[in-house]
Amino acid sequence: MKLNIITIDGPSASGKGSLSRNLAKYLDFNILDSGLLYRIYAYLFSISGNHDEVKEMINEQISFSSDDDGIKVLKDTNDITLELRTETTAKTASQISALEITRNNLLDIQRDFYSDRGLVADGRDMGTVVFPEARLKIFLEASAEVRAKRRYLELQNRGQEVNMPDLIADIESRDLKDRTRTISPLIPAEDSIVIDSSNMSLDEVLSFTKKLTKKEFNK
Repeated sequence: MKLNIITIDGPSASGKGSLSRNLAKYLDFNILDSGLLYRIYAYLFSISGNHDEVKEMINEQISFSSDDDGIKVLKDTNDITLELRTETTAKTASQISALEITRNNLLDIQRDFYSDRGLVADGRDMGTVVFPEARLKIFLEASAEVRAKRRYLELQNRGQEVNMPDLIADIESRDLKDRTRTISPLIPAEDSIVIDSSNMSLDEVLSFTKKLTKKEFNK
């Protein structure tokens, strides 16, 4: 049975997050940022060093809130959002996400985000592994150069020093690891719709995707 879920998979900086947030708001669906969950996992593992403890900490100590600036992550009462958005945490998350125990520990946690209200799930294996029964699956991609430019502007806006050639090399390296790993490789689901956003604005991608949702969800 198909569920009221839209999966948006794709490589780093392809625009998945912005598209997911806008779609979730438009449809009044819940949202799952799985990349953020992997960063949380990496951050907590750097503290604990124990996978079972990390799973327990996520279930018992982590909560989410949202405002105009997006999703905030709280560990107990401490806001750890900014610590999760650093490139260091992103690289650690990319490495630890290749481990079977990490993916197994997060599988049920990710699936618990679904409710009858509907869900937009953003990640790399949402349509292939986590929600294979999703009603609409999108695979969003863009060239490494375009994605590096997007990440460059994003990090600059946060006041972080960045180097464009290093960003391109990092993105290409991360792509290779994600696409060739044995467990949950970054590939489009067989029934997904592939969108190349290299020459498209967010508004153009959103407009195209809204037409798809109108067909699938009558919204």
